Amino acid sequence: MQTAAASFDALIKETAALVEAALDGFLPRREGPLGRVVDAMRHGALDGGKRLRPFLLIAAADMFDAPRARSVRAACAVEMIHCYSLIHDDLPAMDDSDLRRGRPSVHKAFDEATAILAGDALLTQAFEILAEPETHPDAAVRCALALELARAAGKAGMVGGQMIDIYAEHKTFDLAGIEELQRLKTGALIRFSAIGGGIVGQAGADAIAALAAYAEDLGLAFQIVDDLLDAFGDAEALGKPVGQDADMDKATFVKLLGAEGARDKARALVESAKARLARFGARAEPLKGAADFVFRRKH
Repeated sequence: MQTAAASFDALIKETAALVEAALDGFLPRREGPLGRVVDAMRHGALDGGKRLRPFLLIAAADMFDAPRARSVRAACAVEMIHCYSLIHDDLPAMDDSDLRRGRPSVHKAFDEATAILAGDALLTQAFEILAEPETHPDAAVRCALALELARAAGKAGMVGGQMIDIYAEHKTFDLAGIEELQRLKTGALIRFSAIGGGIVGQAGADAIAALAAYAEDLGLAFQIVDDLLDAFGDAEALGKPVGQDADMDKATFVKLLGAEGARDKARALVESAKARLARFGARAEPLKGAADFVFRRKH
């Protein structure tokens, strides 16, 4: 009999394959000078990653019987935002990382200017996808998706969190400060992914609030595990350098809580996240599986 972990691993791989195929379709190769930025977009967006954010969106939408054709499109939009952020994070002016997903980061495979443009293009195409009628026939739903994703990705979300993270290199942050930083930098897109599925499925306000609470716990757990992997993980398995947080003396959960304290906090957050889904019954099992996956991931 297949274990719950193995069953979930198969499910997330199946969903990742759907998203990969859709992303490939959104990024057809081009000839001439324009082809270079498209190739850089493809390098940054295809052939890698767990596709956790798209999985959350699709799994949440499935709970409300949303057609996969719609949820996969919205999932591609959030993944494009995520991939753009990774391309820009790797730049010398930010985290200065030469590796991403086990291969050269986009600015190394191409050049810095092309990497910036590729990130910009993925960012803007995400909103193009959400605005198209194929994503949802109801314009109000499309507007709600675009509004929530803009908030999650912008100054009050991911971008704001990255700014605080840069600022944090020169300041001392307490636990509340780090939690706030990560709710923005990492958690905002994870939160959008969960509630985005509810929006695609036209769920009620109470259901979307429960998905938001689940995702807020999950986002913090994800970042704590990320901190642990940076401190103790294997660079080859991760496909990117490790030890960068310590080298830059960044404020992290591991630095403040220690390894065991960080693991305990992540475990408690995962259990809390799963409890938020009680109202959905068996339909929430994939989202509960995602919470367990976040805790046990090795890369």
